[in-house]
Amino acid sequence: MQLILYSKPGCHLCEGLQEKLEQIKSIKFTLTSRDITTEEDWFTLYQYEVPILSLVTEKGEINLPRPSPRLNVQQLEQFLQKYLLTDN
Repeated sequence: MQLILYSKPGCHLCEGLQEKLEQIKSIKFTLTSRDITTEEDWFTLYQYEVPILSLVTEKGEINLPRPSPRLNVQQLEQFLQKYLLTDN
């Protein structure tokens, strides 16, 4: 599975989500971080919405609901399980 994290420099919510995602060991996925300030299209779409977590599927990217920044690593893992452990 592949996840994409759309973020921007200085975004504490983005940094916190990335740190928690990197701590998840029981679900196998690849995490790619994209800085929205490097692409005009990304910036236009997400400038007020970051962090955006997107799941890459055969049909394209699917933006997941935003997880609460208050979730701990275990809660974030449970949140992701319903998206990552299904056939997409």
